[in-house]
Amino acid sequence: MSHEFAPDLMIQGFTPALHLHNFKLIAFDMDSTLINIECIDEIADAAGRKAEVAAITEAAMRGEITDFKDSLRRRVALLKGVPESALHDVFEQRLQLNPGAKTLVDTCKAHGMKILLVSGGFTFFADRVCKLLNIDFARSNVLDIIDGHLTGRMIDQPWGDICDGAEKRKMMLETCAQLGISPHQTIAVGDGANDLLMMGEAGLSVAYHAKPKVREQAMVAINAGGLDRLLDVVQP
Repeated sequence: MSHEFAPDLMIQGFTPALHLHNFKLIAFDMDSTLINIECIDEIADAAGRKAEVAAITEAAMRGEITDFKDSLRRRVALLKGVPESALHDVFEQRLQLNPGAKTLVDTCKAHGMKILLVSGGFTFFADRVCKLLNIDFARSNVLDIIDGHLTGRMIDQPWGDICDGAEKRKMMLETCAQLGISPHQTIAVGDGANDLLMMGEAGLSVAYHAKPKVREQAMVAINAGGLDRLLDVVQP
């Protein structure tokens, strides 16, 4: 069963009679979901390697590269030597919140929900996005920087090496346990193949301007407009 609110907002597999009070947590991917860019591609631009890195990113997000960790290590290796200042330039000059992001997050928080950011991207940006949106929990990857330049590596963290699809799922489930809630009380929002594992655990999965594989598997697909279109489906 599917139901169309409009051609650009598709609901699949359930009767749309949902309310925010049914949910306690909303988990977001960051790059191309909460924000308008893939940060790694924009950092690569500073190294003159944007096309090369972006091609790997696109293949990974479409699910054509199944080993996300390997694909991320390959891309980060291509950033070796990029000055740390390039990260600041990307954040200040290129990164924007996607339309409706603040409205959706603020509305969820006003209804008592907690917010989780889980990203295969980098803590440099995730920390700043969390601050912009007053996000409660986050997990992402740390770029290794020595003497003001990227080394082409990432730093292992207490929870593991790389935040991939499995780690996103794990972090979402751990956050549910910490909050004393069921995964069915969670909304998961993403756009790429590495979001599918966490989306599969959530009570409501949302594809935002997503790759075809993700749109097909999500309960809700927002194909045009802002993130706050979700409020057309899940009533405040």
